[in-house]
Amino acid sequence: MTTKKILTYIVSVLCLAGLCYLLTLRSARYDMTADKRYSLSQPTERLLGGMTKPIEVIIYLDGELNAGFLRLRDATADLLDEMDAVSAHGLTYRFHNPHDVADPQQHYQELAARGLTPTVIYDKDKSGNNRQILVFPWAELKYGGKTIAVSLLKNVRGQSGEENLNASIETLEYEITDALRMLVKKGVRHVAFLEGHGELPEAYTYDLTVALSRYFQVDRGVLQHDASVLDGFEAVIIAGPKQAFSERDKFIIDQYIMRGGKVLWMLDGVRFDYASLSTEGLTPAIALDLNLTDMLFHYGIRVNAGLLQDEQCLPVPVNVAPQGQNPDYQPIPWHYQPLLLPSPLHPASSHTTQVIATFPSTLDFVGSGSDVEASLLLVSSEASRVIPTPAKVDLMPQRVSDEDFPKSYLPVGAMLEGQFTSAFSHRIAPDSIVNAAPFAPKSVKTKMAVFACGSLARNDVENSQVVPLGFDRYTQTQFGNRDLLLNTILYLTDDAGWIQLRQKQFTLRLLNTTAVRRSKTMVQATLIVVPAVLLFIFGIAYNLLRRPRRKSTKD
Repeated sequence: MTTKKILTYIVSVLCLAGLCYLLTLRSARYDMTADKRYSLSQPTERLLGGMTKPIEVIIYLDGELNAGFLRLRDATADLLDEMDAVSAHGLTYRFHNPHDVADPQQHYQELAARGLTPTVIYDKDKSGNNRQILVFPWAELKYGGKTIAVSLLKNVRGQSGEENLNASIETLEYEITDALRMLVKKGVRHVAFLEGHGELPEAYTYDLTVALSRYFQVDRGVLQHDASVLDGFEAVIIAGPKQAFSERDKFIIDQYIMRGGKVLWMLDGVRFDYASLSTEGLTPAIALDLNLTDMLFHYGIRVNAGLLQDEQCLPVPVNVAPQGQNPDYQPIPWHYQPLLLPSPLHPASSHTTQVIATFPSTLDFVGSGSDVEASLLLVSSEASRVIPTPAKVDLMPQRVSDEDFPKSYLPVGAMLEGQFTSAFSHRIAPDSIVNAAPFAPKSVKTKMAVFACGSLARNDVENSQVVPLGFDRYTQTQFGNRDLLLNTILYLTDDAGWIQLRQKQFTLRLLNTTAVRRSKTMVQATLIVVPAVLLFIFGIAYNLLRRPRRKSTKD
């Protein structure tokens, strides 16, 4: 070997070693999937890059799992691996099998006491026998001496198990980063329930208040004369008012919005006599004038004075026995209590189960301003109708058919975003206002949500105990009222884009079970026969090609 070749060899080795060293200094990760399921959002990367301590995660989704939950388990591990790659001080995780302990029952109780409730899944063993499996789809995040539990499983009513598991994987990044933000948050954020107009009392909004208290300090109060009283609140909630708003209160709310404030409106379009309904089984329904129509019109929306009825509704127990006989309560569909559909296209309402609404109305989008963008949050089913007022609400069942519900997907909730025009432009401000800032005829970019149902945030109170918001005692079913309203407030107050992670979507690629069943035998035979035939052909071809070479070698 010449000296030149030796030098070339040494230089090549040194260059290769240098390249390998440079590659160890910075790792590169490329997500080649079409839906970018292994990519973290920029807010997540910024959050993890700013962590000052290591993160520890314990995943309880372990043990004997079916294929769907194994996919969720693996997706959780993949996400945490991606987070560890960008975390400033690292992220470690481990799996814990809740069943692999000395006393499983005692351990189950301890986990449930910490809020980690189990889920029962039904599966078949290897022999084809039905069985029940207890799983804990939870994780615990530990950071800086604090611990928070994260649910890994979404359970959207009406979706299949595969769809729910896919939704759970889609929202993993949001759920985990939401918990991390709770662990590192500094300062206190404020929201307020408005009072003074017959809004829902504190006891009947208690469940929503508790849900909001995880993120905010929740206050309640009556508007007085101070025009700046709302300035310290990130959002204001107006839940089911029954009395008209004064011009002074409207001005304070209007200018709060113009300065960038956010408002969640839950307004009834119709007034009822609930006492008459409970005692006599019927009540008149008339339009409810809250003196807000002109104000909302300027913002681009109107709450209609009509009653929404829906074929998809909750049943109520009604005594159908003749007078004088023993009561016979039967479940009767009550079309005034529909099950509304959250929009899957908006991050505040996606992955949310159906919502209970009692005596809802509908919304109309009005005005032609290009500065405000409207998005649907809540709609009726594909079989609904509107009863104009005045009307008579009767608790007794009515004979109806499918033809009686000709309307589809009527809007009940909407999100408005953009620059709103003040309702007090070219008007004189009330003279009882104090501490008024310079009048703003047009808002900065802001948001508001409007629902045409004042009872949307109402939880029941039974024997001094609060019934969870959205829970129907008759059917023993939990609906999505709390999740929808909480996510709506989080969307209104979110300036960093965190809530957008709830809309992350992965394509669900399921096998066609019918095609699999029909083609099972042919596919199995193909997988067995074709490799053997190919191997046989390869063997013959190989021997044929080698014969001339062996003959020429002998010669």
